[in-house]
Amino acid sequence: MRTHTLGFPRIGENREQKTLIENYWKSTLTLPELVDGGKKQRLRNWAIQKEAGIQILPVGDFSSYDHILDMALMLGVVPPRFAGDAPGVNRMFRMARGEDGANAVTPLEMTKWFDTNYHYLVPELEAPTVFKPDVSPLLAQIDEAIAAGYTPKAVIPGPLSFLWLSKTTDGSDKWQFLHALTEAYISILAELSTRCSYIQIDEPIFALDLPEDIRASFPDVYSRLRSATKAVLILASYFAGFDDNLVTAITLPVDVLHLDLARAPQDLDRALKLIADGKATKDISLSLGLVNGRNVWKVNAEHAIAEAKKAVAALGRNRVWIGSSCSLLHSPVDLDAEKNLPAEVKEWLAFAKQKCAEIRLIAETVDDSPSEWAVTELEKNRQAQISREKSPLLHDPAVEKRVAAVDQAMLHRSKAYSDRIESQRVSIGLDILPTTTIGSFPQTPAIRGARSQFKNGKISESDYQAAMKQAIEETIREQEKLGLDVLVHGEAERNDMVEYFGEQLAGFAFTANGWVQSYGTRCVKPPILYGDVSRPRPMTVEWITYAQSLTDKPVKGMLTGPVTIACWSFVRDDIPQETVLKQLALAVRDEVVDLEKAGIKVIQVDEPALREGLPLRKAHQDEYLRYAVEAFRLATSGVQDQTQIHTHMCYCDYHQIIDPIADMDADVISLEASRSGMELLDVFADNAYPNEAGPGVYDIHSPRVPSAEEIESLLKKAVETMPVERIWVNPDCGLKTRNWEETRASLANMVKAAEKVRQICKTGGA
Repeated sequence: MRTHTLGFPRIGENREQKTLIENYWKSTLTLPELVDGGKKQRLRNWAIQKEAGIQILPVGDFSSYDHILDMALMLGVVPPRFAGDAPGVNRMFRMARGEDGANAVTPLEMTKWFDTNYHYLVPELEAPTVFKPDVSPLLAQIDEAIAAGYTPKAVIPGPLSFLWLSKTTDGSDKWQFLHALTEAYISILAELSTRCSYIQIDEPIFALDLPEDIRASFPDVYSRLRSATKAVLILASYFAGFDDNLVTAITLPVDVLHLDLARAPQDLDRALKLIADGKATKDISLSLGLVNGRNVWKVNAEHAIAEAKKAVAALGRNRVWIGSSCSLLHSPVDLDAEKNLPAEVKEWLAFAKQKCAEIRLIAETVDDSPSEWAVTELEKNRQAQISREKSPLLHDPAVEKRVAAVDQAMLHRSKAYSDRIESQRVSIGLDILPTTTIGSFPQTPAIRGARSQFKNGKISESDYQAAMKQAIEETIREQEKLGLDVLVHGEAERNDMVEYFGEQLAGFAFTANGWVQSYGTRCVKPPILYGDVSRPRPMTVEWITYAQSLTDKPVKGMLTGPVTIACWSFVRDDIPQETVLKQLALAVRDEVVDLEKAGIKVIQVDEPALREGLPLRKAHQDEYLRYAVEAFRLATSGVQDQTQIHTHMCYCDYHQIIDPIADMDADVISLEASRSGMELLDVFADNAYPNEAGPGVYDIHSPRVPSAEEIESLLKKAVETMPVERIWVNPDCGLKTRNWEETRASLANMVKAAEKVRQICKTGGA
């Protein structure tokens, strides 16, 4: 019985890859050193998997920035603005990050990878795009694996998913490229087959509601791909069930079909029935994704083994593979590195390395005579399941009673936006096109150093607080100099927008090294939400009121919303998600009310993950949106009319959720818009979004500094789209990853552009 993973974390246990890349960007590392460091990280990844019991190892899952960008480069899909760059690492980084100065160029658009917190770069197509495949980088990695004695499996995004995730820049239909793209894939598969006996093709769009014409394209495309190679073809989808796409997928000319049984356990019985009824490709094998790649809880081994035995009974051992539900990219690397987790909670967990061992355990225990190791590990797993189920750490009767008491009155402001906005304008006193930021300011080495010293006991709490207050005051003064209208305290004291709050809420545990890639070199350390949630004490009031005491301008209170805390944590799976969100919403509500009592007039409750949490299938979306919106309203509706509630959302497709966004009833929403040239603001205008919006006027994920003229142009588009009295001016996102030089220059240009457009609007000029 074969064991495999669909991919492994790229960043390294200690974020070694992040350090390498960022040092290369700083010119303190040479290109050969960067290349050599990447090779060493791949070898470490393969060694971890092999030693844990994985037989067939993924190659092509590693990336220095993003695997979809890598696939675009493999296909020769390079936008014209980068065509003059020499092929290689530097062009790849310019496409990902853009560049400022004499060689200024805007990067590719970035958006969420399905319903995860990972961001991919959107490939750009335009007629005529000529695909020019270059497989040499992937072949070199395959050779590395073979030289190290491993059995490699090439991993590439599939052609239909690649097109689905791409966009055209000339308004043409991207599906016109399918035939030529398939020919390019045929060339790629033929070359890979000369080195590799296994090829995994990822088609995660099978987890979506596909138009019939797209679904109907699969048989022809895969018949052509099949003709290009005799390698074992593994077709993988994940993140949701195949549902009405299963018949199409299981009849394609591939050797193995991968099922995400963590997200869609029902797919196994459906697939086995189709095979038994002769409605599947002859002798097709099934890869059972029984180990969840998206969460950190130990697999219920007895249940997983029972499912594997069911498949073996129907198909035989040789036609059953055991694997992760999806790539382990979404998991931290190694639980063994965690020394400070509560011992009881740690017994319930498995990170990427441990998940590989769980895959081995399932495969070995399908036999009636498992090894001594498997017997021992199975008993450990059984005891961990019992411990978690019975643990008193999970339940708080007071929290459960409070959740049960939530009623409809708690979900609504006392007046509609159209009525309360007048009292807010009087209370806050702002001109049209008010300027602000999303919340965070640069996390300088001094700030990070003080936090590290405090956590390590090298400075006292009073010294730490003094350092943070100094950073807050400096941030306030900088904003006053820049001329911003609504200020923020800069979040110097916060390590992460979710982890910071989790550390102050009951029901959470925290890792020291549980890093997960969000985009590029940006990594986050999700908290582990294991039990009932409550707020023992105020979390932000002291910092925000201190900042407000330093200035006459309004300072926003900055909070993370309940949906985002849940989505960006490793969340418990033993109670309904709706209940988890209500618990979180009540904790945030307490903080919102306390901020208002402390005199804070503007409070931002960020929900960048609202769209991310949307189920991939339409049949499940309305229910999720109902309780997600209710959670936001529960968190924010306890304030008076004159208190202004803001929210923020990041990269996503707003088209299908614009009505629920309006139902959230935030007074102001800020959102990403610059990389798309304000295109998404059309969605708000077309749907008559009733409240105020701050479309991001520059991209903070790139180091380039936008000119005032560039921002002015975007603002003019915004003013043409929505009433000027309902438009705010802000960057796309928080500024913690930028340095102060970039931040000052960008915000100065933003304020300058806002002032110019403000005067134009007041005078009626062009």
